Amino acid sequence: MSYITRKLNKLRQKETYVHFWQTLKYAFYVIWHPADGFWDLIHAKRGSYAAANFIVILSLLTHVWKLQFTNFVIMNVNWNRINIFMEMATIILPLAIFCICNWGVTTLFDGKGHLGDIYMGTAYAMTPYPLIQLPLIIASNFVTREEASFYWVFSDISFVWVGILLFMAMMMIHAYGFGKTLLFTIFTAFGMLVFVFIMLLFFSMISQGIAYFISLGREVIFRLN
Repeated sequence: MSYITRKLNKLRQKETYVHFWQTLKYAFYVIWHPADGFWDLIHAKRGSYAAANFIVILSLLTHVWKLQFTNFVIMNVNWNRINIFMEMATIILPLAIFCICNWGVTTLFDGKGHLGDIYMGTAYAMTPYPLIQLPLIIASNFVTREEASFYWVFSDISFVWVGILLFMAMMMIHAYGFGKTLLFTIFTAFGMLVFVFIMLLFFSMISQGIAYFISLGREVIFRLN
């Protein structure tokens, strides 16, 4: 019985790995055929959260590697002022806030996508970032200062490509037209600003409250002594 159980577990693990690689490879189809790709990603279940998480993690690592290994002629980074966790937060927080705000806005206006669908589409849309930036990191160590402009051109292309894919992802996921997608992209951006403002206000009030009780405790202790 134990032998059969081990065999079944191995088969399940193999199927899991095969499914992961298939859904990860599908990202290459998505970036070249965004309309069909993002539609099938969600509605035909061609994507997976495992592949989406892998793309996000690879993007985070690429951002850190970009700071560390890019030629100083192109990017001179002072590591004494760099906090790796803060650098990762510059990707994680906007990603999380975008997904939440887009879901919140589109849910009120017949958006078809669930929060998980938005996250998966956004993660797959990030594929060009590591795909272009990783070769650029290597190439940066072989270019001169005069050739640095080519580096920035291709770097900008990666961001523009991600932006276009993200727009197409939201269009396909929510089954919106071009105009409606553009309108709700603007609403999402406004919602993100409001969300950040509320969170900053909330944490500011919390920190002031904590500071007040700490000072009050110190005053009580001082008077008791």
